[in-house]
Amino acid sequence: MNNDTFISIIGKEQNITDNQVQTVASLLSEGATIPFISRYRKEATGSLDEVAVTAIRDRLNQLRELEERKETILKSLEKHGYLTDELQEKVLAAESMAVLEDLYLPYKPKRRTRAIIAKEKGLEPLAFIIFEQKGANPVKEAEFFIAPEKGVESVEDALAGARDIIAEIINEDDKARARLRNLFFTKAVIKSRVASGMEEKGAKFRDYFDWEEPVTDVPSHRMLAMKRGESENFLNLDILPDEDGATDILENLFVNGEGDDSAQVKIAIRDCYKRLLSRSMETETRLHSKERADIEAIKVFADNLRQLLLAPPLGAKRIMAIDPGFRTGCKIVCLDPQGKLLHFDTVYPHMSKKKALAETEKIKFLCKEFDIEIIGVGNGTAGRETEAFVKTISFTKPVQVIMVNESGASIYSASEAAREEFPDHDLTVRGSVSIGRRLMDPLAELVKIDPKSIGVGQYQHDVNQKALKQTLDDVVMSCVNGVGVDLNRASAQLLTYVSGMNAGVAKNIISYREKNGPFKSRQQLTEVPRLGPKAFEQSAGFLRIHDGENPLDASAVHPESYYIVDAIAKDLDTTVVDILKKPDIRHQIDVSKYITDSVGLPTLKDILDELAKPGRDPREKFEAFSFADGIEKIEDLRSGMKLPGIVTNITAFGAFVDIGVHQDGLVHVSQMADRFVKNPADIVKVQQKVSVTVLEVDFARNRISLSMKTQGKKSGTGVENPGFKKAQNRKPKNKDKKNLSSGNAPFNNPLAEALIKSGLK
Repeated sequence: MNNDTFISIIGKEQNITDNQVQTVASLLSEGATIPFISRYRKEATGSLDEVAVTAIRDRLNQLRELEERKETILKSLEKHGYLTDELQEKVLAAESMAVLEDLYLPYKPKRRTRAIIAKEKGLEPLAFIIFEQKGANPVKEAEFFIAPEKGVESVEDALAGARDIIAEIINEDDKARARLRNLFFTKAVIKSRVASGMEEKGAKFRDYFDWEEPVTDVPSHRMLAMKRGESENFLNLDILPDEDGATDILENLFVNGEGDDSAQVKIAIRDCYKRLLSRSMETETRLHSKERADIEAIKVFADNLRQLLLAPPLGAKRIMAIDPGFRTGCKIVCLDPQGKLLHFDTVYPHMSKKKALAETEKIKFLCKEFDIEIIGVGNGTAGRETEAFVKTISFTKPVQVIMVNESGASIYSASEAAREEFPDHDLTVRGSVSIGRRLMDPLAELVKIDPKSIGVGQYQHDVNQKALKQTLDDVVMSCVNGVGVDLNRASAQLLTYVSGMNAGVAKNIISYREKNGPFKSRQQLTEVPRLGPKAFEQSAGFLRIHDGENPLDASAVHPESYYIVDAIAKDLDTTVVDILKKPDIRHQIDVSKYITDSVGLPTLKDILDELAKPGRDPREKFEAFSFADGIEKIEDLRSGMKLPGIVTNITAFGAFVDIGVHQDGLVHVSQMADRFVKNPADIVKVQQKVSVTVLEVDFARNRISLSMKTQGKKSGTGVENPGFKKAQNRKPKNKDKKNLSSGNAPFNNPLAEALIKSGLK
C-alpha cells in the first residue's frame, strides 16, 4: 500500500478530496502543526478545521502502522517458505489489523499445541480423511493409526488427536474468525459477577456484583468501571454470545455431511469453540470494547479540559492569594498585575477569636501596602471558612473576595517547573502563587500542570495512556494557540505549547528576554538561538507583542501577510494604525482586489476580522461567583435547598457541581433539565455557574444528589421528562432487577454512579 492509497482511503472516509488530504499530509511531514495548518493554510487545505486535520494525522498513523505490520509479516512468511503470490496478495489487501493477523495465524510460529503433538504422532492424514467428510468410517480408519510407540494406544487416542488437528484448522480459518468476530462484536453479552469473598472489600463496585447487558450497549464509564473492578480482583467478567449461535456458524461453514465422519467434525467444532475460538474472540472483544470505551472517555476528558483551559480570565490585577488551612494556617502571597511575587506570609484566623482579630489587621495592612484589588481563596480544606473570615474584614477600599478552584496546585508546587521558577521558596508559597495566577489567567497557569492532575477527567489511569496524552496535548496546544500568547509575559511552559516551539526554544526565548529586555517586534524572534525560519513561520502568528513597533504584532495576522495590510493602507491612503482604529476605513476595503494564487478569501476574511479586533481573546468575560452564605459543610445541607454552584466535571452520566461544602454533588443526567437529556455536555460546561436544588444527602457516605430541573417539577421521578415513559417500559437488562445502575435507567437513584465515581476518579 503506497502513500497514494493512504490518501485515497482517508479522502473517502472523511468525505474530502484527495488533494486536501495530500496537502495536509505534506504539511505535517514538513513539521507544520495542526493549529498552524488550520489557521494559516486555509487556501491549501480547503479550510479544513483542527478536527479534520487531526483526523487525517491520526488515520495516517494508523495506516502506516498497518503497513509496517504487513512488511514484517511478509518477511516472516518468506523466511519460513510459506509465501505464495496468492497469500501475498491477501496480505497486501488486508484493510485492518484483525484481518491481517487472521491471515498470518496459520503460519505464525507457535508453541507446541495439542494439534502439533497429534501431527508428531502421525495423525494428520487421519484428520484430513475425517475433515473431507466423504463417508469414511472414522473408527475403522483410526485403527490404521494405532501406534503405541508414538503414544497412540487406541482408536479413541487416534480420533482425539485427529480432532485436535481439525480444531486447529478451524481456529485458524480466516472466514470462521471473521464471522465469529462479528458475532462477538454485535451479539456478545458482558456479565459481571462479584468475586468470591469480595462482597465487603469491593463494595464500591456493588452495582456490578450481578450485572449483564449487551456489549454494544454498555457505555464507556460502565465498561471502564467493570474493567477496573476486574483488575482489582473484585469482579469476574465474561463477554460471550450465545454458544449455540457460535457453533451453528461453525457447523454451517465446516459440516457438509450426516455421516460418522461429520459427527467427529461436530465434536471438533465444539472443542475448537470452547478451547480456542471463544477465548481468542473474547480477548478481541474485550480489546475492541475497551478501545471504544477509551475513545469516549478520552473525548469527555478532552472536552472538559478545553472548557477549563478556556475559562474566563480575571486579567491583570493586584491579587492576594490565600491557600487556606486550619492547623497549619493560611498561606498568603501578594502578586502584582503580571503575577510577580511581591510578598508571602502565613496567618492563623481559625485558631481563636483573639488570633482572628490580630490576623484581620495583618491582612488589612497587606492589602493597603500592596494596593490589593482582589483576594482569591483556594477552595480546598478550610476554603469556605477562610472565605467567610475574609469577607468580615472592613477594608479601606472595596476588595472583592473570589473562590478559586485549586485542583492541581499542589502538583504544580512540587514540580520541577515550580522549583525552577521559585527555587528559594517552599511548596506552600508556590501553591499559593499558582492559585492567584490561575485567577488572573487560567490557561497560562494550568499549562504548567499535567492535565491528568487538573481534576476534570474520569478513569484517566485506565484508558490508553498514549492516546490520552496525544489527545490532551492536542487540546492544550489548540487552546494556547487559539487564545494567543503574550511573548513578553509568557512562561517557558506556556511557550512550549506554541506552534513550532519546544522546551529548548522556549527556554532560549526566556533567556533572550531576560538579557535584552522585552521583545519589540516579532521579527526580533529570529535572533533567538535555535529559533530558525521554520519555527518562526509556525509560531509567529500565535505570539503577541503589545505596544510593539508594528501594531500588527499584537494581532493574529501572520507576518507573512503584513504586506497585504500595507497594500490596503497604501490603496486607501491611510496608515495601518488608522485601519485598526477606524471602522469607517475598514468598511472601504475591497478584499477582492487582494486575491492571488496563494491568498484567497479565507485568509483575507481572517485578516479583516483581526483588523477589527486585533488580538481578540476568544474567552468569555470574567464574572465573579459566590457560594451561598452559611453553607460551608455537608452537614449544612437539607433537601429542597436551592444553591449556586460551579460545574467541576462532566461525565457520560451527569455533571459534578461544587456548591461550597468540600464535596461535589452529582446532577444525574435525568436531573439536568425538564426535557430528556442524552448528553450532559449539551447542557453544561466545566466552570459554568448553575443553580441547583438539593435532592438528597447521604451523610454516612458523603454523597450529594442535586437537580437542575425547574422549580415545581417532581424530582427523581422523571414525570416531566419525555423520555421517562419510554425508559420505564423497557425491560431491565439486568436479571437482578433490584440492582439497576442509574447509568442505564435515568429514573433510578442518581447517587448510584456517584458511588462508583467517588472511588474511581
